[in-house]
Amino acid sequence: MSPSTTTRWRTVDIVVASVIAVAFGVIFWAWNLVWSATEGAFTFFPPAQAVIYGIWLVPGVLGGLVIRKPGAALYCEFLAAFVSVLLGSQWGTVAILQGLAQGVGAEAAFLAVGYRSFRLPVAVGSGLLAGLAAAIFDQIRYYSEYDFDSFRLPVFLFTVLSSAVLAGAGGWALTRALAQTGALDRFPAGRERTAV
Repeated sequence: MSPSTTTRWRTVDIVVASVIAVAFGVIFWAWNLVWSATEGAFTFFPPAQAVIYGIWLVPGVLGGLVIRKPGAALYCEFLAAFVSVLLGSQWGTVAILQGLAQGVGAEAAFLAVGYRSFRLPVAVGSGLLAGLAAAIFDQIRYYSEYDFDSFRLPVFLFTVLSSAVLAGAGGWALTRALAQTGALDRFPAGRERTAV
């Protein structure tokens, strides 16, 4: 394929990326409630709650794996965060900036391989970098007053690990599952389903 074919967004790319983002915006809104409801379950060690953090980073990885165009991971993560704010995120409009940072992290892994590989290691790398961006953002925005050893370092590590597993490996598994249904037949991810 020529470079213009591989980087130019088609109408179907925009529509599907938007559907992914809006669907995850709704999921984010619900996950915000789950996050608040599970705080009590982690009173034994509050930083451990970050093991469920990675769900917030799935759309960036999923968008990058499905659309496979520059900007797809960033677009999906940012728009999902924006939709969650419109629905009433308890973190307010700062979640839009957080979605932007997370999207940049997710996008970085695809950029690093020149948008030429969409295998599990790249997906995990995308989740990991999105988690790294999220963890840095959270350290600055929410956790700067907390003790480093007992809270900030553990929450940082749990966030990055959760993101690599839930968003990275989970996004890859979700892409494969969607491809098996035929829903992604207009995308390279769907055409590869017999090979994976």
